[in-house]
Amino acid sequence: MDQKDFLVIGHITRDLVPGGSHAGGTAVYSSQTAHVLGCRTAVLTSVEADYDITQVMSGIDVRRIDSQETTTFENVYTPAGRVQTVHGLANQLTAADIPESWTRAKVVHLAPIANEVDPEMIQIFSNSLVCLTLQGWLRGWDEDGRVFARAWEAAEHILPMASAVILSQEDLLDDAMLHAYKEYARLLVLTQAAKGCIVYFDGEQRLIPAPAVTEVEPTGAGDIFAAAFMARLHQTAGNPWEAARFANEIAAQSVTQSTLTAKIDQIRKYHSEHQ
Repeated sequence: MDQKDFLVIGHITRDLVPGGSHAGGTAVYSSQTAHVLGCRTAVLTSVEADYDITQVMSGIDVRRIDSQETTTFENVYTPAGRVQTVHGLANQLTAADIPESWTRAKVVHLAPIANEVDPEMIQIFSNSLVCLTLQGWLRGWDEDGRVFARAWEAAEHILPMASAVILSQEDLLDDAMLHAYKEYARLLVLTQAAKGCIVYFDGEQRLIPAPAVTEVEPTGAGDIFAAAFMARLHQTAGNPWEAARFANEIAAQSVTQSTLTAKIDQIRKYHSEHQ
């Protein structure tokens, strides 16, 4: 296995929708975005042996750890908000699962969606730009699988080791959490959907607005933002302001389309026209 530009670690999911299911998870949206932006991309994941991810991961080098289950989510939207349930969990992912050559990837995205990524693996990537999206470490669930928000006890230990930390406004428990994470992380990006993002870096904070577009379907926008941000951060030798501007542009293009394929095609078209 050759050295990679972009490595994503996290579960590919089965997302239940009316009438069926489709593959999802941060690993899918992040890796496909990195791939279309020109990165040699790989994914470490865990799914059932018979779960076909060939099409959704086209062009991506995948190391899959076979599991008894595939991580499965169901989202039900009610007047009171989204109710999310987890129906199955694939295997945990640890440093022992990572091919040795992949530990030298230029960019590494630790991308948990159900607390499946051992955060201690951050320590094996000594020469990589390692970025974290925190969503999966900030989720718990009860005995019925009902998902709820929770604090992440490892944050104070892990965040200082990351090159960048990306956190959604929706994942904040309170203002105190944001204040603490700003102190822990050397570079923190708080995404705010259509508003854009706030970048906290080197004692400075800047609101980077997103372009106005007609939103059709927002699924995966945060994951797409994260991949674009990381790729641009590497390309610019660490310019977070330019990385955020670029990521806003790419994520905005994705929400104008309704399916994964259409989103990636739109990103490819936009990127080729604006290089």
